[in-house]
Amino acid sequence: MTDKQLQEKLEKLRHEVDRVAGDDPGAREQLDRLIREIEKRLALPSDSELHDNLLLGLKDTISQFETDHPRATAILNDIMVLLSNVGI
Repeated sequence: MTDKQLQEKLEKLRHEVDRVAGDDPGAREQLDRLIREIEKRLALPSDSELHDNLLLGLKDTISQFETDHPRATAILNDIMVLLSNVGI
């Protein structure tokens, strides 16, 4: 995985956040928080506690969004795959 791939997925997620913002402010807040956590991971690649928290947040968000926000869920799944490819 490259940081570039992850940045591209984050950009797609940001676009999806903008799309759902008016319909579901709570979803926007949750996705914005998750994006910030992923960006922290990029800034602090050796912080294992941050990685564990990030994975828990991703899994939780995916399970919550599966029905109402399938496009956001697909992007989050892609991000999880990228992270798992580097052992996170």
